Amino acid sequence: MKKKLSYRDKLIELAYIYDVKEIKDYEKSRKSLTSGQLELILRKNKITIPKDFKSNFLRDNIYKPVSKIKSNIIDFKDNRLKDKNKLFRKAENFKHDTNRKISRTLKDIWIQLGQIGLNFLNIIPKLGKVVYKFFGDLFTNLFHGIYNQQLQPQKAKKVVIAIVAVAVISTIAFSGINYFTENNLIKNLEVKKPEVKKEVKKKIKKPEAKKEVKKPEAKKEVKKPEVKKKEPKLEVKRKSVDEVVLPNLNLKTETVLNLFKDVEYDLGQVRSKKLVKPIYFTQFPRDLDELQSTQLKKETFIKIVLPLVVVENERILDDRKRLIILSEKKFTTDSEKQWIRQKLLEYKVKKGDLKELLVRMDIIPASIALAQAAKESGWGTSRFALEGNAIFGQWTWSGQGIAPLDRESNKNHKVLKFPILRASVKAYKNNLNTHKSYLKFRAKRSSLREKNKKISGLELTETLNNYAQTGSAYTKILNQIIKQNRLTDFEPVSLVSSVKKIELSS
Repeated sequence: MKKKLSYRDKLIELAYIYDVKEIKDYEKSRKSLTSGQLELILRKNKITIPKDFKSNFLRDNIYKPVSKIKSNIIDFKDNRLKDKNKLFRKAENFKHDTNRKISRTLKDIWIQLGQIGLNFLNIIPKLGKVVYKFFGDLFTNLFHGIYNQQLQPQKAKKVVIAIVAVAVISTIAFSGINYFTENNLIKNLEVKKPEVKKEVKKKIKKPEAKKEVKKPEAKKEVKKPEVKKKEPKLEVKRKSVDEVVLPNLNLKTETVLNLFKDVEYDLGQVRSKKLVKPIYFTQFPRDLDELQSTQLKKETFIKIVLPLVVVENERILDDRKRLIILSEKKFTTDSEKQWIRQKLLEYKVKKGDLKELLVRMDIIPASIALAQAAKESGWGTSRFALEGNAIFGQWTWSGQGIAPLDRESNKNHKVLKFPILRASVKAYKNNLNTHKSYLKFRAKRSSLREKNKKISGLELTETLNNYAQTGSAYTKILNQIIKQNRLTDFEPVSLVSSVKKIELSS
């Protein structure tokens, strides 16, 4: 009786038949190879393994079909999810497209109406010329005809008599009309005279006008110092920095420094009181780099950027508080649902995940924002900061931007351009709160929130190594800027609510 060989022994026999030296050497050295290793060596030597060798009935007839069914079910589920996502995306794209089409059609209609109005206005002078020419020609031809005709004496007498009669009748009629109208006016005046006198007497007796004259407000305004004179002027100029942009009105650094003195804007007081006045600049002064003192240059830069950072952080915190309240509610109104949908789109959160939205909807420490702004903009003196209000050096491949001078020929990136400084701050915070490169930053910030710890810039800088190509060297520079300039002092700073907003276009 022949002994039943195992699958491994069959593979070794096959190796000896085909004279595979590698397997023979292993067998001679008494090194045991597994069946899998033997299969690999045989396949490497291009030797086909007969199907009769494998006789595992359960694996071939049960396990493999079941695994195929499982994989088919998983694929089916994935396809269904993909289809659902596609439908949602199509619906959102349809909404956006319809809104765009409606806005475009309205714009086109408005433009066409404007063109029609302009064409009509252009036609009016031409019509005037035509009418003038027509009547001019008509009267000239008429007078020429009268002049050329020979007048008969009898007819001329009749014409003169008729003209005189018309003149006499018209004068009599006008004089009669004037007589009757004058009489009526006199009667009306006689009837209404006492009422007018009463009103006049009342007005004269009122001492309001005298009080207004005697008020010492005008004298106070004259005696007020220059600081109080300038504040109301600045308030009248602009009500909202976001709505009005005046890029051509550039203030000089000297003017900015005088303004800071007038409103008593001092970083020492900001550090001690933890309050900053909401003074918003739309651009940096062009001659900021001309300051001789580097310390003064840095302080001016911080004074301009700090209110913009703080106001955006306060806006995010207000949204965060509202989201926490709404997430705990069982029932929400349509307006509240619309607000949540808007925030999900703003923070690029998919599948309506409110926990992920809460992780992303959080502040950027003022120390990190100021340090990165100083590093990327050269303390407000770089070409990108002055020409495009680009404080944080964000790149773009599609939007409006400024091409770097040292950019390689095979690259097409630009530094993103903004209309005002606050727009740059808003885009920077949205970038850190949504981009996949800063997952570690958001995770660490969320863990600090859960532990009820202070969100400090120095604890989060190491997570920003993806912000620049230099990596960890970049984060070391940020730490150095924060420590040297004591930027952690500005982390708990908030806006002065009692002070009226002063907004400037520099």
